[in-house]
Amino acid sequence: MSPHTAYRWFKNGTLPVPAQRVGPRTILVNIDTAATPEAIGGLGLYARVSSHDQKADLERQVARLSQWAARTGHRVVRVEAEIASGLNGARSKAKRLLADPAVTTVVVEHKDRLGRMNVELVEAALSAHGRRLVVLDDGEVEDD
Repeated sequence: MSPHTAYRWFKNGTLPVPAQRVGPRTILVNIDTAATPEAIGGLGLYARVSSHDQKADLERQVARLSQWAARTGHRVVRVEAEIASGLNGARSKAKRLLADPAVTTVVVEHKDRLGRMNVELVEAALSAHGRRLVVLDDGEVEDD
């Protein structure tokens, strides 16, 4: 969206998220307030580890994702957890989650859990279909 369009929507009161003027040329958009369960839709939680000896970490990832969803009041429609490399596309559970039309928001603990490379392409594809990716922790994990 163009900044001019966003400003025009702000002036007209039609901006789809809460915003307020905080300076003569600055408008603060409160995205967290807009992240209501209704706005986010159905969550798909995805957890992944690279090897079988990390199964306990896989269970902890699922627990943390589920706790976040419960704490924020969002509706979980699918949970997928798998043991697979993040370096290739041979991840049937990730594909199943991404193909589910009920999942409007994909949630991962770390961006690299979805894949080690080209996650931005997945984000762009989700966005093109009115869906999005939420990453709870921007740090990366070194296990692949």
